[in-house]
Amino acid sequence: MFIVLPILITMHVLICFFIVLVVLMQRPRSEGLGAAFGGGMTENMFGAQTTNVLVKFTSWLAVSFFALTLVLSILTAKMAGGKTAIQETLLNAPVPQTSATPLAPEAAPTAAPTAAPTAAPKSSKQKPDKASKKESSSR
Repeated sequence: MFIVLPILITMHVLICFFIVLVVLMQRPRSEGLGAAFGGGMTENMFGAQTTNVLVKFTSWLAVSFFALTLVLSILTAKMAGGKTAIQETLLNAPVPQTSATPLAPEAAPTAAPTAAPTAAPKSSKQKPDKASKKESSSR
């Protein structure tokens, strides 16, 4: 188990490196960085169907990258094996004591509710404040 993890991490780094190279070799619409490597270099290596080959190769590299990432995360979690500090704190925490008899429900209030005082109605003629006077005068 201890030898597998470094081998998989090395493979992961190599796949990352190949993804970067393959993406840079692809030809964008405006020729971009693919032309910097010699324009027709990829056509000479892979033939006239360069775009299809590089797209398929990129897809396979991406799938292998995600699969290898998943495998590495599972192996790393299994190697840790023990409980985390939070899990141990929760397991060692004291359990709150509960009573064996349920509490009786509280009695409903029997007094009639009193009416709340109402506010006096405001007059319809309110004095305009200074800000509204300035706005009306500027119009």
